[in-house]
Amino acid sequence: MVNNFGSKVGEVVSVSRSEKHTFSKQTVNVIRLLPGLGVEGDAHMGLTVKHRSRVAQNPNQPNLRQIHFIHSELFDELRSAGFHVEPGQMGENITTRGINLLGLPTGTKLLIGETAVIEITGLRNPCSQIDNFQSGLLSAVLDHDESGNLIRKAGIMGIVLTGGEIWVEDTIQIVLPPEPFRPLERV
Repeated sequence: MVNNFGSKVGEVVSVSRSEKHTFSKQTVNVIRLLPGLGVEGDAHMGLTVKHRSRVAQNPNQPNLRQIHFIHSELFDELRSAGFHVEPGQMGENITTRGINLLGLPTGTKLLIGETAVIEITGLRNPCSQIDNFQSGLLSAVLDHDESGNLIRKAGIMGIVLTGGEIWVEDTIQIVLPPEPFRPLERV
C-alpha cells in the first residue's frame, strides 16, 4: 500500500507488553510509547539496556532495544513449517503486516498512529530461549543467504523518538534515511 506522499504503508496487527522479563508478552488493546524510553509498563523500557544478558556485560549501554517489532508474515511462514506462534508470543511489542521489516536500513523511521516515531536500530538476535518456547523454533527463525551469511528473521529493534499511543490497525509509514543505506545488524 502507498500513501499520498509516496511512502509505503503497513499496519499494526497487535501490540504487547510485559512488566516482567518473560519470553512472551501479553497482547493488549493499546501501548503507550515514551520518548527515549520505550513502551510504558514494559520490562525493556529505559535509557540504558534492560536485556538481562546485556546488563550483565555492561549495564550502562544505551538501550537500542526499547521496542521490538515482528512482521506477522513470519508467523505465516512458521505455520507452514509446523509451528504455531501468535502475536506477542515471541516477545515483540508490535506485530506488523505489509512491511518488509528485515529489508529496512538502519536509521529508518516508522511513523505509527497519530504521533509515534520509532527509529530502527537493528536486528533482534534470537537466543536459545526461543527453543524453550517451541522446540526447533530457533532454527526456523535463522537462515543463510546464497553466500552463507546468517539471516536473522526474529524481528527488528528500535528506539522511541516521539511518543504516543499505538492501537491495533494503526497505519505505519516508512521514512527512509539518507543514502547510502546501512543494512541492519544485530543489536
